[in-house]
Order: sequence, then C-alpha cells, then structure tokens
Amino acid sequence: MEEPGGTLLAHEEIYKGRIFTVVRDRVRLPKGVEATMEVVRHPGSVVLLPMPDPQHVILVKQYRYAVDRWVWELAAGSLKPGEDPACGAARECEEETGFAPGRVDFVGAFYPTPGYCDEKMNFFKLTALAAPDASRPAVSPDEDEDIRTRSFSLDEVRNMIRRGEIDDLKTVAGLTLV
Repeated sequence: MEEPGGTLLAHEEIYKGRIFTVVRDRVRLPKGVEATMEVVRHPGSVVLLPMPDPQHVILVKQYRYAVDRWVWELAAGSLKPGEDPACGAARECEEETGFAPGRVDFVGAFYPTPGYCDEKMNFFKLTALAAPDASRPAVSPDEDEDIRTRSFSLDEVRNMIRRGEIDDLKTVAGLTLV
C-alpha cells in the first residue's frame, strides 16, 4: 500500500533556466506539518555506459565549472521535454562519444539528490557502437562542452575510483550496473 504524499498549498517559481527550474512550494507534509520547500525541477537525464566490448567502457573528460576542474565521467545529458529516455541516450551517445549505438539497454534509474531535486537519472548500456549514419545530419557536443573521450577497461575505472581519480557519483553508481 502506497503511503500518502504531501499536499501543495502554494507555488512560486523562483528561477527558470536552460536546464532546470527552482520553485518554492508551501506544502502540508504527510504527518500534517506545513513547510516551505525549495525544489529544483529537472526534466530528467540519461547516463551512458557506452561499451565497445564487455570489458571496456568509454568515459568522457570535461571541464566542470561548478567544481573548477576536469573530470573523468560517464557521458550524460538532460532529456528534452517529452523525449523518450532510450532515444535521449542514443542521441547523447552520438553527441558526446562520436559513436552511434546499435543497441540501447535500460539498466536502472536513480534520484541523485531527492532531498531538493526531482531529477531522475536513467542509466543505459550502449553496445554495438559504430560510426554514425553518414546520411543523417551530424551531431556534436553542445557549445559549452569541451569533451575528450577514452576507452578504459572496467578494472581500470574501478581502480581510478578507489584512488579518488574519479569522484563523480553518477559514474560510480553507473559502474555498479555492469
């Protein structure tokens, strides 16, 4: 049996950006207490496990301004409004790795920060990687992305995590799924 949720009493949009919206809601929580909650609303995202073979995964290295450093991580991206997550995963794979997947398999989904954000990260294993279809328009990373790609063995990536060289949580979580 599903437990009761909260009741929205008042809603205010504080900020609307390109990737997410921030709202302030007055709610009645399940135990009857009223509270004001700030929530980051996000359309959801896809996290990619592009695997050229069963023992290797392609990671991307990119500069992340929020932490002011270059980070090795699984490729990922926000979903477009109404976009099917599997289609978004295939699109992001081509944009960020340069490979088109022949197979896209859903392997799990997580809420990374449910205390203040509704983003759901959908994880996909992408295999049968090949050059994109030349008859379709080429896709490339977003203008604000400077991406380097490299294939690593799963053992190499797990060792990088243990040594603290990879500290991106979506990457750590994603590797538990393969």
